[in-house]
Amino acid sequence: MGLLDGVRSPADVRRMSLGQLRELAGEIRDLIVRTTARNGGHTAPSLGVVELTLALHYVYDTPNDQIVWDVGHQCYAHKIITGRRDRFDTLRTKGGISGFPKKAESEYDTLDTGHSGDSISVALGAAVGDRLRGSGRRSVAVIGDGSIVAGMAFEALNNAGCLKQDVVVALNDNEMSIGHSTGAMAGYLNRIITGKMYNRLRGDAWNLLGLLPEDLSGKSRVAARKLQEGLKNLVVPSILFEELGFRYVGPVDGHNLGELIETFGRVRQLHGPVLVHVVTRKGKGYDPAMRHPEVFHGTGPFDVDTGKPSSSGGPTFTGAFGTKMVELAGRDERVVAITAGMCLGTGLLSFRERFPNRLFDVGICEQHAVAFGAGLALAGMRPVVAVYSTFLARGLDQVIQDVCLQKLPVVLAVDRGGLVGEDGPTHHGVFDLSYLGMVPGLAIMAPMDEDELGAMLEFAIRYEEGPVAIRYPRGGSGSQLRPNPAPIQLGKAEVLRDGDQGCVLAAGYMSGVAVRAADILRARGLNATVVNSRFVKPLDQSLILSLAERYPVIVTVEENVLVGGFGAAVSGLVERSGMAARVVSYGLEDRFYEQGPRSWLLDQAGLSPEKLADRLQECFGRK
Repeated sequence: MGLLDGVRSPADVRRMSLGQLRELAGEIRDLIVRTTARNGGHTAPSLGVVELTLALHYVYDTPNDQIVWDVGHQCYAHKIITGRRDRFDTLRTKGGISGFPKKAESEYDTLDTGHSGDSISVALGAAVGDRLRGSGRRSVAVIGDGSIVAGMAFEALNNAGCLKQDVVVALNDNEMSIGHSTGAMAGYLNRIITGKMYNRLRGDAWNLLGLLPEDLSGKSRVAARKLQEGLKNLVVPSILFEELGFRYVGPVDGHNLGELIETFGRVRQLHGPVLVHVVTRKGKGYDPAMRHPEVFHGTGPFDVDTGKPSSSGGPTFTGAFGTKMVELAGRDERVVAITAGMCLGTGLLSFRERFPNRLFDVGICEQHAVAFGAGLALAGMRPVVAVYSTFLARGLDQVIQDVCLQKLPVVLAVDRGGLVGEDGPTHHGVFDLSYLGMVPGLAIMAPMDEDELGAMLEFAIRYEEGPVAIRYPRGGSGSQLRPNPAPIQLGKAEVLRDGDQGCVLAAGYMSGVAVRAADILRARGLNATVVNSRFVKPLDQSLILSLAERYPVIVTVEENVLVGGFGAAVSGLVERSGMAARVVSYGLEDRFYEQGPRSWLLDQAGLSPEKLADRLQECFGRK
């Protein structure tokens, strides 16, 4: 029986000796590795913050004091010691505990998180609210060096320095966000580590001067401040955080429990905003994760002994995108790729290796990524911004103002469109067809399979009239390759099946599902027409209206919320035409979808081939 078996809450952690805490950290790491090897998950991020997690819960009176985890993918140790150790084997599974903080799971989870950059704003708001209500609760934001470059994080730092509120920012600096952190801030943090001598010298001198008689102490400290300004410019290249109004503490060894506990113990007594710079190693304690931290940022199941994936899997949309990008860049030197800290996740690793000067990783800054792409387009380049659907929402203003309003030929490669599976509601990309569809001048495509994605990307690079978005899901299509698909033409759909007893108009991945559903119906004696829309915007108006003349009911199918989605656009077109045809739309309900296998989620939403076939049979009047 290990120490971890006796931990039911942070109160149990606070009763442990330093030696016991070190032993506990090892047990926690072992549990994280064994569980993520079976279930998949964010292995490396959580391994890197085990000691930091223990120190925060040891020093702060959680859950009365609040810890706000930025992104939250590093929260596994936090979950284990806050009463979820017995359920940790259900991590990221259907009905199990989430891979991110979730308020419904525990009072220790302050906020449902999954995106970066918001922790400081939330912690600051909570601290101000507590002050106004007369509460003595303390708030801590834990943010990584990859996330702190987000514009929202800087906005919060600026406001916190102005308000002078009691709030602590724990900067987890592992030189990584998802891949290696990039940009000037990453370099700044690396340089600041070499300034540790300065910070200790400053603290020791300040305390020593305070021991002088009061009249001498004040004057000496004024002189010391002037000396400090010159000294820090010699030893520390920048004083960014202090100029923003924060007291800077660190760098602190993020794997030295004694130093962490002592540091946060002192910081808890300070007033005003404090930033504690904690230096950690992503993947700490598990050799494969330390050697390949980018790969182990988020993994599927893997072999514990070797770290190798348990399954190689089949073709994916992401893989097809990456392969096609390399091909297109080899033919056209204007093609450049932009990613917001997600080079591996968006399939651009080979592109980075082949064309390092044409791959721009801007860090976790989607707004900047889109506007940066606009600038590249102004200069005559053909920028492709590769971003997950759930994260593109943060750059919507730039899509509208800097790309579409300017009619610039920027390509948005929108990965993970639809239900993504085990990462749950913060990561499901189910809103993009709605929020992109409302923007004038933006062509929106959705491929049925991997080959069609390649053809659409080639079309988008050649398209000169304005911006294009290509939206595709996680994983592969599972569709058989079509020998002679019709070429991609602006606003033109493709008829995949021709039948006389019903009509289905599908978008993207759902086109393949609709074909399989139609095959099921055919075995039941019902022949339906299936159309691969290809373009969500502009719609193939002539084809849709001809179908409205031919069929009394048109069914649309999409992996997007129905509000403002593909079906709504088709329904509006038919209604404005004055035709009598009725449009029935199948898609995702107006709610947040839970975590679980992608296939299970689609079935629950009635979007599996079998469930769709049943719905179509009922809709077309054949019981």
